[in-house]
Amino acid sequence: YIIISYLFAILAIVIIIASCNMIVIYYSKDLLYDNVKDIPYKEVGLLLGTSPVARFGGTNIYFTYRIDAAVKLYKAKKISRILISGDGKNSKGYDEPQCMKRLLVERGIPANVITLDKKGLRTYDSVIRARDIYGVSDCTVISQQFHNERTIFLADHHDIDAIGFNAKDAPYKYGKPAIMVKIRELLAKVKVFTD
Repeated sequence: YIIISYLFAILAIVIIIASCNMIVIYYSKDLLYDNVKDIPYKEVGLLLGTSPVARFGGTNIYFTYRIDAAVKLYKAKKISRILISGDGKNSKGYDEPQCMKRLLVERGIPANVITLDKKGLRTYDSVIRARDIYGVSDCTVISQQFHNERTIFLADHHDIDAIGFNAKDAPYKYGKPAIMVKIRELLAKVKVFTD
């Protein structure tokens, strides 16, 4: 009986995780864009922060690709302002929004169109603060697709009309870090429902 109980518990957990992920993915599927030519204009681009340095050392490719995506959107005149929301002092001592701003400015984005939210400690905080502190009622979320799916789901449930522009994802050769991110995301899509 104990073994059967454990098996049922494991099955229930798998079903919950799969169901939450499917709901979030399905909900956002028509609100995501890969091509800058197809995405409609929104005044604000909500650029979600991440550390410039990967957990296992070296450059964080998710960081680099998010910067690339924000630059593409701005230069294509698909956004007019960029709100960077991230951890102003993450566990490695990096100021995510400030690092992102510096690179954006180096890539030709005017500093005066960039606003920093250094208290976006997690995606939920970024969404709520964008609405309550920065007055954002609609925006283009800029991150990888798996992250955009969750952010759009949260945004809509907190009265923000959001679409997502998908930054490039890490290639398969990125290996263990990319796998860990995907596993974390499976659980994060469950946590969305408690948020």
